[in-house]
Amino acid sequence: MSSLGAKKPGIRQFRSGDPMDEKESNRTWECLRHAIHQIHQHNASSLSFEELYRNAYNLVLHKYGELLYNGVQGVVAEHLKVVAQSCIECPDDRLLDELKKQWDDHKTTMVMIRDILMYMDRNFVTQYKKVPVYEMGLMIFRDKVSGHPRVKTHLLTLLLDNISAERRGEQVDRILLKHTTNMLVELGVQGKNVYRECFEDQFLDATRKFYQDESKQYISQNPCSDYLRKAEKRIREEKARVENYLHESTMEKIQELCDEEWISVHYKTLIHMENSGCAWMFQCDKIPDLERMYVLFSRVPHTLKEIQKVMMDCMCEAGREVLSDPEKVKDPVSFITAILSLKQKFDRFVKESFKESKDFQLALKQAFESFLNKDTRTAQYLSLYVDDQFRKGLKGMSSDADVDVALEQVVTVFRFLQDKDVFENFYKQHLSRRLLTGRSVSDEAERSMISKLKSECGHQYTSKLEGMFQDMKLSEDIMKQYKNSFASPSLSRGSRAGPGVGSAVSSASSSIDMKVSVLTSGFWPGSPMNPCTLPPEVQECISRFETFYLAKHTGRKLTWQPQYGAADLKAQMPKTKHELSVSTYQMCILMLFNQQPTWTYQDIRLRTNIPVEPVDELKRHLQSLYVNPKAKILVKLGDGEKKEPEENDQFMVNPQFESKLLRIKVPLVLSKNTESATGAPQGADGPSDVPATVEEDRKHLVEAVVVRVMKSRKTLEHNQLVMEVTRHLTARFQPSPTLIKQRIEKLIEREYLERSQADRRVYNYLA
Repeated sequence: MSSLGAKKPGIRQFRSGDPMDEKESNRTWECLRHAIHQIHQHNASSLSFEELYRNAYNLVLHKYGELLYNGVQGVVAEHLKVVAQSCIECPDDRLLDELKKQWDDHKTTMVMIRDILMYMDRNFVTQYKKVPVYEMGLMIFRDKVSGHPRVKTHLLTLLLDNISAERRGEQVDRILLKHTTNMLVELGVQGKNVYRECFEDQFLDATRKFYQDESKQYISQNPCSDYLRKAEKRIREEKARVENYLHESTMEKIQELCDEEWISVHYKTLIHMENSGCAWMFQCDKIPDLERMYVLFSRVPHTLKEIQKVMMDCMCEAGREVLSDPEKVKDPVSFITAILSLKQKFDRFVKESFKESKDFQLALKQAFESFLNKDTRTAQYLSLYVDDQFRKGLKGMSSDADVDVALEQVVTVFRFLQDKDVFENFYKQHLSRRLLTGRSVSDEAERSMISKLKSECGHQYTSKLEGMFQDMKLSEDIMKQYKNSFASPSLSRGSRAGPGVGSAVSSASSSIDMKVSVLTSGFWPGSPMNPCTLPPEVQECISRFETFYLAKHTGRKLTWQPQYGAADLKAQMPKTKHELSVSTYQMCILMLFNQQPTWTYQDIRLRTNIPVEPVDELKRHLQSLYVNPKAKILVKLGDGEKKEPEENDQFMVNPQFESKLLRIKVPLVLSKNTESATGAPQGADGPSDVPATVEEDRKHLVEAVVVRVMKSRKTLEHNQLVMEVTRHLTARFQPSPTLIKQRIEKLIEREYLERSQADRRVYNYLA
């Protein structure tokens, strides 16, 4: 408390215990009024605040609170009139500084006045629900100074001009602007929002107009990526502006405004902008630009749907290009490699540009599935790709991790296949050939692949594949036992013999090394074929093995399948010696030439009994021996223009055959039927039909699921049953409602189900 330097003449100190009349109260008020005036004049150091507090206390105590309250209100108002005039007369370039000075001064004086009148605030103001002294001072400043029409208009203009200047890149006094907006916020007392009414609303309107014009102009003159950078910069600037000198309540409003004017209004134009929009970014791998677009558009979530749509369209278009590319369609490895590259490309967009958004992951999945499942080609080609990988593609990989990555890529495509049963059908065919010919790079990798498929589709999906491996392991054990039971060389694949009649090939049973694979018929693909007539020495070895095997496994039956076999023959050709790697059927044909030098097509057919239905295996295997110039072991006598053999065509060992290679593999020619059977490419349109064996399996699967569902539910409406069956089978294939309906009809015929008498669309289960 400050102490008075000297008491004013004519004013005696009033004692609180004395009664106070009106005259005394007026004298006391005059003392206080004079003191407030001194405070406004910055002469507070000459005052005794203790005495002033006591005077105010006495006035309130003796029921003169109204006099005191109204008097203070009047004195402050009179003072602020003078302040307002000084602000009005102040030049525009000095107005903000003047307001800052007067506002700081007013707050300081009001704090002093509030301290003197503290007792009145606690009692009189509370009792009579008056505005507290400090807030009353703010309200008077608001009405007399900042709210004065001329001051108010100039103040708003100055604030908006400064903000516009800053947007143009000019330097502004942010501290002064911060002080001014804080003043407007503090003046918002007693339910009135001065900041919003006197500044914020007009600021937002001006900002909207500014960005409407700027965004329209900018989008008409610049590419999408530049526009995105500009929008990003403007939004960042507005955020910084609020943080630097506007009130925090403006943040959400200005951000929404920027989002609307920079993004919502123009997002479709930006996305579909030619040569710079979203589609162009996908085509040109513009990952940073797509990331910028995603981050900006995430501020207005519904705009992301349009990006997802464009991404799906781009991916489907790229997928269709792969499906229709004649070069890739001819080569399953190139086809699947292109599919994997496409998937990896868009995976990178989702991961790096779209922050692994679940919505974008789902959109990617839907797009990938839509073009991948146009027909069964991808399922077939994926199996061929895996076959190529296991035969040679994995050879160059140095570590198990690399192999695992390659297999995981295959599984990635596999997940998107709807016709997983078609893939299984082709995969079994290719796996069986790899196992029977020993052409797989790694048994461990083969098992790893089956394990991955098992994780995706369950044990039932891979049970036959695992059974095939089990058969091969058991066959090895059987062959070891067989070899140990004979002192002579045991049975294995191929024939080994010295030169024979006609300079072709020959063999004796004692010199044959034959390997037998005992296969469980339910595990392996293909249906049994009628056996051909094997050379006598080979037939002798087969008989010996049958005797050995059936002695150990009573009750079993061995059906020989030479179409899956192969042989190595030593051939003394007219000019050179070679080892020929041929199929079992080719071996049967060639070994005939040990008996006589020339054979007709009809004689070969009758002597070998090689099947001609459903696929003409004889014609195919015989052609392979005289059509290929690099492995032209035989020659067709007579008309050489026709490639296909006829009944009376004659064949002999090629007397001009020469080759620098000691070991010669004789490849088989492919016919249309064998292409379909073995899964070879079939042209640009590709195979669209489901293989007959798969179609038949599907019928049984649908029936089994229908029965299983109805057994648990007893009664079910048709549409509900179709939905349940579809849900159960989606993991293997996508059944059509027509197929399900057909199988239901068959089950009704076989009395597994019946139609309800009350409603024909309802089925009942018959126990």
